This record gives sequence, structure tokens and C-alpha cells, in this order.
Amino acid sequence: MYVADSYLGHREDSAVADRLAEADQLRVVLSDTDRRRSRLRTETTDGEDLGIVVARDLADGDVLETDDGTLVAVELAAIDALVLDFAEADVSAAAALELGHALGNRHWDLAVRGEEALFPVPDTRERMDAAVADLLPEDVTTRYERVPPTTFDDGDDHGHGEDGHAHGHGDHTHSHSHGSHDGADRGYSRDHAHGVRTIDGDGE
Repeated sequence: MYVADSYLGHREDSAVADRLAEADQLRVVLSDTDRRRSRLRTETTDGEDLGIVVARDLADGDVLETDDGTLVAVELAAIDALVLDFAEADVSAAAALELGHALGNRHWDLAVRGEEALFPVPDTRERMDAAVADLLPEDVTTRYERVPPTTFDDGDDHGHGEDGHAHGHGDHTHSHSHGSHDGADRGYSRDHAHGVRTIDGDGE
């Protein structure tokens, strides 16, 4: 069994990219739950047993190294998200506040992308549809998308977004009802009571 216990960086870091270009590598696809575990036993995409022992959340494109020097490229499995599209809607301040208050009380994370609001699906699509059915202002349309789980991350552990990343800290800020902190994550900002993330137009 391979044991990946060293975090090298992201695949777009020049030094990591050079090593990936020169070496054979393993690939592993992790769920949103598994990417947050500090110790994990799983399989690579080609069926090799793999143990992961790193004290950090992992992002799509992160690269690990095993005890024998083998590189492991991390990919993340997409998750379901409900998308509320406000592009064609004329929403009053009262309706917007009512919707925000009701959904905020559910403690759902929220990412904002232009005139769209994205929520990760915590259970089933049917239950989520039922939860929002009586709350949506007129002309707000809904659909579902598969998105990277990092869409709803704070970005404090590292500066990687879904397919890309930013290696500094400071682009990404947010506030909670229980405190606040700053971080960075590829052009995202977060300002919320229960998890609102704003996605810049080019930061998909």
C-alpha cells in the first residue's frame, strides 16, 4: 500500500508542475468528506491501495508524495448545488430580506456568482425544492449544477479554488455571526451570517 504523507503543493506551482512532468503519478478522487480527513485509506483511480496522512484539507489539483517518492495528484468529486437565478427577476428589498432570513436560518452555505445564488444540496433535491418552494420571489428560476466542493470553502487553509488557485491571502474575506477571519481563494469573497461566498465573474 502506498502512503502519501507529504504535501508538495498545487499542480500549478512551477516546482510541482516540473516534478509532475518528469515522474509517473497516481491519481485519487476524493469526496468532500474524505478531503477533510487527516488520515484516510482509499484507492487510486487505477485500484492501488492508498493511505493519506496529511494535516490539512485538500483541494482539487493538490499534489502529495508517498514514502517511496511516488507523486499523487488529488482530484475532487463534484457535488450537487441548487442554483437560484435572479437575472430575470425584479425582487423587492422586502422579498430579498425575507428570502435571505429564511434561508440563513437553515444554516446553508451560500455562494454568489453574478446574479445567481448557489447552495450545496445537504440531502435530496426533492427536499431542497420543497424547502425553497414557498420562499422564492416571482421570476426567480432554479436549476441544479455539479460544482467542486471548494465552491463553498472559506479558503483559509490554502489558496486554491476549484480548477485554479491564488497563493496569497487577503483576496477572500468573510464574516460570521460567530466571528470573522480573512483568507484568499481565487477571487472569491465571503460575507455572511451563515455562509455566503461571492464568486467573481472570472472565478468559476
